[in-house]
Amino acid sequence: MRVAYFGTPAPAVPSLRALLAADDVEVAAVITNPDRPSGRGHRLSAPPVKVLAQEAGVPVWQPERPRAVLDDLRRLQVDACAVVAYGAILPQDVLDAGGAGFVNLHFSLLPRWRGAAPVQHSILAGDAEVGVTCFVLEAGMDTGPVLLRRATPLGERETAGELMARLADLGAPLLVQAARALVDDSVTPQPQDHDAATLAPKVSPDDARIDWRSSAAAVDRAVRAFNPVPGAHTTFRGQRLKIHRVRPSAGGDGHPSGEPGAVIGAVDGLPLVLCGHGTTVLLEEVQPAGKPRMAGADFANGHRPQGAVLGADAPAGTVSSGPPA
Repeated sequence: MRVAYFGTPAPAVPSLRALLAADDVEVAAVITNPDRPSGRGHRLSAPPVKVLAQEAGVPVWQPERPRAVLDDLRRLQVDACAVVAYGAILPQDVLDAGGAGFVNLHFSLLPRWRGAAPVQHSILAGDAEVGVTCFVLEAGMDTGPVLLRRATPLGERETAGELMARLADLGAPLLVQAARALVDDSVTPQPQDHDAATLAPKVSPDDARIDWRSSAAAVDRAVRAFNPVPGAHTTFRGQRLKIHRVRPSAGGDGHPSGEPGAVIGAVDGLPLVLCGHGTTVLLEEVQPAGKPRMAGADFANGHRPQGAVLGADAPAGTVSSGPPA
């Protein structure tokens, strides 16, 4: 089976590795985004998929727009194309040049969480079950018929970064299987239930601002959903404070009261913050402006936050943190 692979970031690497390792698969070309500036020095950085492709000796194409490689793709005469987090919309004429079709690996159980940020929205919503879906790409946003799915429980303390890495590994062999099935017609693609679809739009730094009026469970989900990118944050004495990890807590005497975001005490050295509905969270790991990441206890010792109200001098939070369970 001869395929072209479209992918760019680290979560797309396991699937390319699985295709390269398959005895019956020839990866004829890898199409990825152009090198981009990154880091403090803004030096050009190659996409992770490009690095692996070059190590394997596979031709790499990096068009600014996918249509720029249309003629080259047609000349490859591939049996199918595979797509994982490519990072650009593929127009219909490119889709038509993909042999039996383009198989896309999506990091949710479609039709739930169509869009750019399914992992973050799964955690925000408190989904008990998450997973991956291989479907036939079409012009709509993640609307194509499904070939294969695989479900897995969401870990109780799992962050978006941890879940994304796990789903990338889970989906890699499934993508190879789905591409084979599309080419040999051994699986009939099943239409999605469009009425059951939910959307997972791209998240922004503003979305990751913590709304302390939410319940402790919702704040915890938001912190995990935005870890590592774009990073949950609030303000502390007028400065940005990143929140890397929290833990819902039963701390406090009786039914604590006060303004949401108030640091009302400490438990085992960790700052105790009041959230909505009288609930509380412990700050396990934070990062003050201009400082490295630090344990919550070190933050408490060095910055004496008790009595401060986190987020008090920032606009109202916009985190969509799901049900206040």
